[in-house]
Amino acid sequence: MVPAPPPPAPPVPPGRVTAVPPPPSVTVEPLPAPGGKADTLFSQPPVPPLAPTEPAIAALPPAAPPALLPPSVSRQLDRDEVRAALLVPLSGSYAPWGQALSNAAQLALFEVADQKLNLIPLDTRGTPEGAAEAARQALTQGADIILGPLFSPEVKAAGPIAREQRVPMIAFTTDRSAAGQGVYALGFLPDSQVSRVIGHARTQGKERFALLARSDEYGRSVAESFRAAVAAQGGKVAKVEFYDPSAADLTAVVKRFTEVESRTRGRPKDARAAKDLPPVPPPPFDAVMIPDDGTRLRQVASLISYYEVDPTDVRFLGTMLWADPRLASEPALQGGWFAAPPVAAHQDFEARYGRAFGPLPVQVGNLASIAYDATALVGALTRQNLDFSDATLTNAGGFAGIDGLFRLRPDGTNERGLAVREVARSGTKEIGPAPTSFFMPGQ
Repeated sequence: MVPAPPPPAPPVPPGRVTAVPPPPSVTVEPLPAPGGKADTLFSQPPVPPLAPTEPAIAALPPAAPPALLPPSVSRQLDRDEVRAALLVPLSGSYAPWGQALSNAAQLALFEVADQKLNLIPLDTRGTPEGAAEAARQALTQGADIILGPLFSPEVKAAGPIAREQRVPMIAFTTDRSAAGQGVYALGFLPDSQVSRVIGHARTQGKERFALLARSDEYGRSVAESFRAAVAAQGGKVAKVEFYDPSAADLTAVVKRFTEVESRTRGRPKDARAAKDLPPVPPPPFDAVMIPDDGTRLRQVASLISYYEVDPTDVRFLGTMLWADPRLASEPALQGGWFAAPPVAAHQDFEARYGRAFGPLPVQVGNLASIAYDATALVGALTRQNLDFSDATLTNAGGFAGIDGLFRLRPDGTNERGLAVREVARSGTKEIGPAPTSFFMPGQ
């Protein structure tokens, strides 16, 4: 835990912020120096509160040699000043989100960076046009790296501008299609979530996997990750189906998905008459992934269970959308598994944020920690005088941040080390720890 700064003479923050507008009626106090310690696809609720660990990002060493990067690709950035532009919506409908992200970036600047890192917040207005204009301003002001923007259309508008000038961009989007060629997506992509929970299910003997997903961009993105993960883990894709997320009644879709009519054909509909018959044959899968949330998730899970799919035999699986304690009220979801950031540092991060800026807005969720981790990554590299080349940013060992291990891939996507959580009557609980290294078996 980092103590609040002493009243008489608070320490001067190591990093610097250029023209950042503080939130109304909030006094931003510097924190102690190091040593203490939305998107078209984004619809994820806040991750469950996390327990404290070391908050500052640390570069993780490759397996061999024990250094941040092999000497052949490591380059020094030996300058008196390094400029990082932060592109977030500071006006318009999403201004509260942008201010929270700016606050989180300042927190990382104070805790991790040294004096030569200068953070330059620029307003995207939450629009593609605003993001493009902010990217041009960033380049005009000599930005060495750009953090943000937030939304996929913004990234697609600003990314080419940064790319043309060979300035790397670490965006907060969850849209993989916006990434690549020097633009990195740091948002929580489906790949790591799906791969982690499928891998855990395989260790528990599950072999035949089904997916019932909504027929939108998010659902189809998860389906792509699902097929790849099941194949990589040596399982079998039993079936994949989609449903209209705007449909009021999903009965027909779920009946077809569960194949209940063929499994119960010839059986009497009266439960008393059927009680002496053999059990209904199981569905053609022993694990089913439902990447949805809220009321619709509870509705789908309840219908699947109703149509002769026993959750004690068929494991229900989800994504980070399941990080919602209210799901415990649905019996069919109890015992279900999903992947999420490790229960390690988020609670301490929110406490430190609260001391400096007031409570973190609930609707911002884990976006604030993404902004923190991106800024802390830049701060850590700057302290070591390392550049922001592709080779440096895609260091195979990755980095340890507020939300656990992560590493950027050459294609612009990211990989995360996630824990596995189980839905229980009292909320969710961790049943599979997050990896501590990307060089562990299976990573």
